[in-house]
Amino acid sequence: MKRLLVTGASGFVGGRAAEFYQGKYEICAPSHREMDITDEGSVYAVFERFRPDYVIHCAAISDIGSCDREPEQSWRINVDGSRNMAKASKRYGAKCLVCSSDQVYQGSGGKGPHREEECIEPRTLYGKEKKKAEEECLRENPECVMLRLSWMYDVDRENRKGHGDFFTGLLSGLKDMGTVRYPVYDVRGITDVNEVVENLEKAFELRGGIYNFGSPNDRNTYETVLAMFEGLGWDTGRIERNEEAFAEQPRDLSMAQEKLNACGIVFTSTVEALIRNGKVREEFIHKWYV
Repeated sequence: MKRLLVTGASGFVGGRAAEFYQGKYEICAPSHREMDITDEGSVYAVFERFRPDYVIHCAAISDIGSCDREPEQSWRINVDGSRNMAKASKRYGAKCLVCSSDQVYQGSGGKGPHREEECIEPRTLYGKEKKKAEEECLRENPECVMLRLSWMYDVDRENRKGHGDFFTGLLSGLKDMGTVRYPVYDVRGITDVNEVVENLEKAFELRGGIYNFGSPNDRNTYETVLAMFEGLGWDTGRIERNEEAFAEQPRDLSMAQEKLNACGIVFTSTVEALIRNGKVREEFIHKWYV
């Protein structure tokens, strides 16, 4: 059985990846106490002991506000920690996938969908850290696969760990306020995390480099949620337009998929997946929220 090392297994993506591949791979999912990714020696010790064939590096500080409040700490984790994982993977011959973000495109200007080879100038510290991590990982280990992930969700959230996501935010808004507001000046893909996790195994076969890795979407967020409600037959009167957010600097983080598709990995479009997942969980959703 091949060996798979997963970092960030207490988080949204890493936890699901460790669970999904259990039984297919021998899994090592060390806690921070067991492996401090900011400490090169600690990382090498785990690699020496476990000898992974594959690595999925999900550990990160992904909250933009947390990065701004503790920039030195977030840099150590998001940049130095990622570089350490890439270096160790090269030394021990493991294929390494590193989770990056569509946030690297914020500040690039221009309309998407954005391509991997674009010149990017991220506006947020988190985006800057992810860009630097991409550069450092590929410099240390050109066989690293950098996956630019989008905003994600999981409709099956009962008893599951992880931060708030698109779907829980939507449902909480409906429950608490009765209506939800979404921006018209914000375009980005929104992806089912389970589809991300299932496609990670295919990504083991990718050549080193950067790949957009999420559902395509050319609608703004308000239009996206509206199309979802229409597709599910829900009351569209409960959705309101937010014309203030991003009005001064419209944001388009949508990602082109041609490079990934050419390698045989295809994601369901955002609206199609939202409608599909909404139908699967419709009884639960209507009972508690809609």
